[in-house]
Amino acid sequence: MSNKAPFSFVLVIGLMLFALFFGAGNLIFPPMLGQLAGTNFWEANLGFLVTGVGLPLMTVLAFGFSGKTDLLELVKRVHPVFGLIFSIILYLTLGPLFALPRSGTVSFEIGVTPFLPKDHGPLPLAIFTILFFTLTCFLALNPTKIVDVIGKVLTPLKLTFIGLLVLIAVIKPISPIQAPVKAYESHVFFKGFQNGYLTMDTLAAFVFGIIIINAMKEKGITSKKQIMITCAKATVIAAVILAALYTALAYMGASSVGELGYFENGGLILSSVSQYYFGFYGQILLGLMITVACLTTSVGLMTSCASFFNKLYPKISYKSFVVILSVLSIAISNVGLTNLITISGPVLKIIYPVAIVLAFLTFLHPVFFGKSEVYQVSLFFTLVVSVCGGLSVKSIDDVLAPILPLYSDGLGWVLPALVGMLIGGVIGFVRNAGGSSIPHK
Repeated sequence: MSNKAPFSFVLVIGLMLFALFFGAGNLIFPPMLGQLAGTNFWEANLGFLVTGVGLPLMTVLAFGFSGKTDLLELVKRVHPVFGLIFSIILYLTLGPLFALPRSGTVSFEIGVTPFLPKDHGPLPLAIFTILFFTLTCFLALNPTKIVDVIGKVLTPLKLTFIGLLVLIAVIKPISPIQAPVKAYESHVFFKGFQNGYLTMDTLAAFVFGIIIINAMKEKGITSKKQIMITCAKATVIAAVILAALYTALAYMGASSVGELGYFENGGLILSSVSQYYFGFYGQILLGLMITVACLTTSVGLMTSCASFFNKLYPKISYKSFVVILSVLSIAISNVGLTNLITISGPVLKIIYPVAIVLAFLTFLHPVFFGKSEVYQVSLFFTLVVSVCGGLSVKSIDDVLAPILPLYSDGLGWVLPALVGMLIGGVIGFVRNAGGSSIPHK
């Protein structure tokens, strides 16, 4: 298969990409966006699709284009210290800081909260997350076929149920779409763009890219050209499915407000819409499937993160890291889903632009001959502006907003990134002329 990959294999890779990116957590953001954007949900959804679908899949392509098979190997192109720090931050974000706790809290919001009294207090969440991450820890420590069965049987069932739910919501909407909330009356595309950060999929793509490329190589696709062609075709398949589902979920959220009202997070929206269409038993079925799917995601994230940190620091065993990550996940998940999303927002506004620029520079690597100065200056400028935007200090915002285009819309880092590329290129050229610049392969 070193020549042309058959369509059957491309389809498998495309569906694998879809399954990797469409975790249970991703279900909660489009409905929330739809509720807030109301009649402007089409524009907001378009922005969401750019960062929730386009950029993650572009990052997978960039990984294939780079020819690298390891995250550290890729980001060391910038600088070894940067590579180490970026990799640690990325795995912490995908692990115990945000993604792992979110898998537990999404399960709780959809599978348990609807059956509790409104004033249930913090104890049920504490009990649930202890049980959830204890089971995650057990499965991560004792790999069995249980996770494969969950992934291959129950995940398709979950997608079938969700597909049926959104199809009914589109054909027979709950109510007419309402006017947007005040924050979504203008600049709606950029609001959706930043909402896409919450999926964390562009960050995850740096990890998933490794999985996809290795899967291709195992099937005999070894040439860079065929890897890119296969990747490109597979990403189109994944993109079409993801875009269709996200759009339908956003529409479902937008059309639910008139009858069901506003909710504080997407998990409650999904649960309430499910109860509206399918009743009590449909809500139970949805809760069970989402919980099981979240457990699968949680085990996958746990094993990936524990393996990374064990490789980084072998003195602490893989099993010890699993236990440590489980305890951290329990502690952080008890802030609750709504608070977790609120806390993660500013952090992702800082990290995401760096990841986006890194992916673009990976594509442009041959153009600037892999000069590390281009990476360094561009990413430094990006980081400075993204930190300012993420912290959102009024005095700093008042200074930067009139100077940087789109700063108020969360894209003030774009121009500095481009300027940084040019400056880095000049510095690299001058150093190269003096024989001190070393291009990275």
